[in-house]
Amino acid sequence: MRNRSPAGLWAAEKLAVTANLPGETMAEVFWNAVQQRAGQVWMRQKELGIWQSWTWRQVGDIVEEIGHGLLALGVKPGDCISILANTKAEWMWSDMAILSCAAVSNGIYPTDASEQVKYLCQDSSSVVLFVEDDEQLDKALEVRQQLPLLRKIVVFDMEGLQDLDDAQVMSFDALRALGREHMRVAPDALTQRWGAIAPHDLAILIYTSGTTGKPKGAMHSHGGLVYSVRGYAQLLPQDEDDERMCFLPLCHVAERLGGAFFALYTGTKLNFVENPETVPENVREIAPTVATAVPRVWEKFYSAVTIALKEAGSLQQAAYGWSIGIGHDIADRVLRKEPVGGLLKWKFRVARVMALNNVRKLIGVHRARLLVTGAAPISPELVRWYLALGIPMVEVWGMTETCGASTAVPLTDIRPGSIGQAVPYNEVKLAEGSNEILVRGPNVFKGYLNLPDKTAETIDADGWMHSGDVGAVSEDGFFRIVDRMKDIIITAGGKNITPSEWENALKFSPYVTDAVVIGDARAYLTVIIMIDHENVEKFAQDSDVPFSNYASLTRAQEVQELIQQEIDRVNTKFARVEQIKKFFLLDTQLSAEDEELTPTMKLKRKLIQQKYAAQIEAMYSAA
Repeated sequence: MRNRSPAGLWAAEKLAVTANLPGETMAEVFWNAVQQRAGQVWMRQKELGIWQSWTWRQVGDIVEEIGHGLLALGVKPGDCISILANTKAEWMWSDMAILSCAAVSNGIYPTDASEQVKYLCQDSSSVVLFVEDDEQLDKALEVRQQLPLLRKIVVFDMEGLQDLDDAQVMSFDALRALGREHMRVAPDALTQRWGAIAPHDLAILIYTSGTTGKPKGAMHSHGGLVYSVRGYAQLLPQDEDDERMCFLPLCHVAERLGGAFFALYTGTKLNFVENPETVPENVREIAPTVATAVPRVWEKFYSAVTIALKEAGSLQQAAYGWSIGIGHDIADRVLRKEPVGGLLKWKFRVARVMALNNVRKLIGVHRARLLVTGAAPISPELVRWYLALGIPMVEVWGMTETCGASTAVPLTDIRPGSIGQAVPYNEVKLAEGSNEILVRGPNVFKGYLNLPDKTAETIDADGWMHSGDVGAVSEDGFFRIVDRMKDIIITAGGKNITPSEWENALKFSPYVTDAVVIGDARAYLTVIIMIDHENVEKFAQDSDVPFSNYASLTRAQEVQELIQQEIDRVNTKFARVEQIKKFFLLDTQLSAEDEELTPTMKLKRKLIQQKYAAQIEAMYSAA
């Protein structure tokens, strides 16, 4: 493919919109793509250390077998089928087959416990469940007696299950074989099925993360999905010469719409990682030209560089310091829309050679012409750091309910701290009085499954979707998020505090993974912090700090002082009333399986405050 690495600071090549696939349903768009791009490689996946590739035609053949297999199992239009697996090619193949059967596709996070799997399958009335392996199968078998509608469980990877004899369970290969037999008997059945889908028909369910109760199934139609990906193509063009890394959960709107479906429409090559743990290694191999991720991923990349620098020699540290300084000088000028002189441009080229190119290679973005961040607020300083490396990072804002991006920062006017302007394919405004961000357009979802009252609360009579985010907007239409409506803190002194701004500034630290600011109706602010285990552990080892486990690490005096220094750094950016007085470190190492975290690894503010109420009270009762 042609080299698209930015030549200057972020001289990202302006691509013309080339994707023009016909079709009004996702199934129709997919099959038209297969026909148009038949011999081109679309998917790559690393298995047992070797990259495997599939062309569009090969993917089409696999999807056809799966689809006919589902028809042979009696799947009818409108039936729901769920997928419980990590992000991988088989997930996408099954997704396309489900949509081609005119069925409804629903993703389940692989970190969900069996009770959550039961709830999601019950709520969606799933008749078939795809699972990744024996671990996920165990969850399904544990609750299947309470799922009378579930007819079949299909397993992608049968390793360790060769002797399983269960009439309700079948292998992925067996389903494909069943599909091949069905194709011989009824060769046109699948084509007839997807050809009869209407744009208003329900296509997918995306369940919200459930931070304030049980997850709600957001319903998206075929027409809404197609409308959205066509809008994405106008917003951030990419084409068949681009490559993406597919690694975020496909049951989340960011990867499903902004990654997989967008790549389907544009022809962008999809590279699936081996597993979530190999992302740092795989991204260096893939070297995507376009990368979309949540802030936690961008924070981890920055942390990796910060920690690597601490181990580098003094000469390397000096080279990086000078080089990133030049990058920041240029970034600041461009952000202020000031001209960049020839001497500074020459210095930046030297800085690239001296240090910045190596930094970009370390985190796998050396070919990237564009980075996209969304799904949660990001520190403006982190955006500036990537700009200083010479890579444009644009922030988008949207929700599960809006098919992803509803606002975006234009490449020609990057403003760290802003979520950009309303995208051309929907309307965005602030509600009078509350300043809640409202969205209206064909990309807005159909409603919540089985929850008409919740739907009516979210979409008003005029079609405006109420986001729950409080915003502000500039005269030229650039929005920024103030905070979630339910998260705004009003101190005992009556001061309104937006905790996310302080939390995002702290998360710029390589030693902090997440934070929750406390202070509603209190005399001062405190914070609960989840440390970055890997980086803090390395700090302790390098500093000869004794510890025996994660809990003892968080209690070590030197670690407490380290975090206090990070808090002091952030406090200097805020007025006295907005500064943190005390903190508490979570002494349990949390993962996505724990109830305190959402599947996208964000702390659940309400639950944290309830579960750690005693520790919070201690921060206010202590002298």
